[in-house]
Amino acid sequence: MPQRPPVVLGLCSGTHDSAAALLSGGVLVGLVEEERLNGEKHTRAFPRKAIDWLLDHADLTSDEVSAVAYNFDPRLYRRGVLSSLPYLLGGATWRRALPRANSFRTVHHRAAERLAALADGFPGARVVGVEHHRAHGMYAFAASGYESAAVLIVDSLGETTTTSIARARLDGEGVRYDPVARINDPASLGYAYGAVTQHLGWRRGDEEGTVMALAALGDPARFRDLFRRAIRLTENGFILDPAIFPLRVISSRYPRLSPEFIAATCPSRTGNDNGGVPLDVHADLAAALQERTEQVMVHLARRARDLTGEPLLCVGGGVAMNCVSIGAIVQDSAFDEVAVPPAPGDAGTAAGAALAHYADMTGALAGGVARRCYLGPDYHGVDLFGRPHDGMSARAITDPARYLARRLADGQIVGVFQGRLEAGPRALGNRSILASPLRPDVVDRLNSTVKFREPFRPFAPVVLEDKAADYFTLGQPSPFMSIASRVTPLARKTIPTVVHANGTARAQTVTRERNPLLAEVLTAFAELTGVPVLINTSLNIKGKPICGTPEMALDCLRESGLDALLLEQWWVEKT
Repeated sequence: MPQRPPVVLGLCSGTHDSAAALLSGGVLVGLVEEERLNGEKHTRAFPRKAIDWLLDHADLTSDEVSAVAYNFDPRLYRRGVLSSLPYLLGGATWRRALPRANSFRTVHHRAAERLAALADGFPGARVVGVEHHRAHGMYAFAASGYESAAVLIVDSLGETTTTSIARARLDGEGVRYDPVARINDPASLGYAYGAVTQHLGWRRGDEEGTVMALAALGDPARFRDLFRRAIRLTENGFILDPAIFPLRVISSRYPRLSPEFIAATCPSRTGNDNGGVPLDVHADLAAALQERTEQVMVHLARRARDLTGEPLLCVGGGVAMNCVSIGAIVQDSAFDEVAVPPAPGDAGTAAGAALAHYADMTGALAGGVARRCYLGPDYHGVDLFGRPHDGMSARAITDPARYLARRLADGQIVGVFQGRLEAGPRALGNRSILASPLRPDVVDRLNSTVKFREPFRPFAPVVLEDKAADYFTLGQPSPFMSIASRVTPLARKTIPTVVHANGTARAQTVTRERNPLLAEVLTAFAELTGVPVLINTSLNIKGKPICGTPEMALDCLRESGLDALLLEQWWVEKT
């Protein structure tokens, strides 16, 4: 009798972006971020709600889980202390070196404690730690649908690795994931970007995208030489200048930027400085950081091409969310195509850890991952008859796509909550706010009355895939809104609201197969207006996660300037 495929639960827990993923029957059941269910953005909470939904959806109990795969391997922290000591003691004083060694030891103990605690909840499971970058890479490769590819992972830190290059491929023996190069801490592009984000007054690990947006308004020349020195390209990748970026330690008493950097740039900004409006110096600093980040990312991608010989590239890790850098890789690195998974950050490593351990157990790559992003809960049976909340009315509509398209053409801004929840940081049509790009005031309205965020933040377009080339120079599909591309003259003329100050737009391409309702809305909107493009932003307000439940969506309607909410078949308005 053939052996039943293992049931593998993958976890990202105890750090930011807690998440869970489940493999059953050799197929990915789902990937769910806990923040979407508990309402706490970037939550560190154990993903209990996510696990409960996954097991219920698969009709399984915790006793039936055969393996729990965690997205860090504690053993690698211990090795990291020893491997880092020559650098630490050669290039830094004992005062700097010892806190850093202690920080590795502390993280190792915490990770080991998490693994031990997991065993109590899953009595029949083997609990294993998976190398963090392998978890990133396995998910990025599986999500791409490629049979062979180079894999580039760039983040802040996984165990002791900050950047890795691998070759992944499917062959007659199953799936192979072969690392070919790695860069260790303290050379960390994610760490550097986060440090400057915090210096500029935004939340490190959350608002790097705001700095990327601000960069389009600045002049990189002002601080270009500083960043060339601070982040130096090498034959093997890059290094950070410790005189600019002090060594990473856990204690908050140790600064992430040196006095030399602050003296050469500007004092640390708070969100309330100058009424919350960034100054030119802040925009110039953001521009120089972004320019150097793009240069490093393209350099790393070219190295991946040289080391693997592969024509296709998968990119993962937190820095892969920098869509302008991904656009630069698409344009300048000589790959035929570039794929970023829907959840390139740590949440996606829940799926990656499960995939990696499943491959170790079976030799195979689990199915149900390629080109899939709608991996969380749905609420098809929700009943909002009458008044869902005080001050709201709801009515069922029979043709939601055409009705929504008509309202959007009339200038309404509408939240959409339908089907299974997206994985990852981008709303991809199932938990989105949609608006017409043809209204000149739409960006101001969205930023000031709906999202409550900085006025310079751009909004992404969503377009039918077969019409994308009319408006954007992508040259490839972009189903997960991962690539900032240049725009065509037609886009500049007809939809300038989605073109950022740097001349790019982070487009999402849609097909009927991937999202039937969104494709129907775009088709109907094009019939009404002649333009198959809409603005698509996430269904949330600043500081809160994407709405994962109907209650969260109704709260978003109540607390924001949304005109209406399409919640499954229900049209909800404020009264």
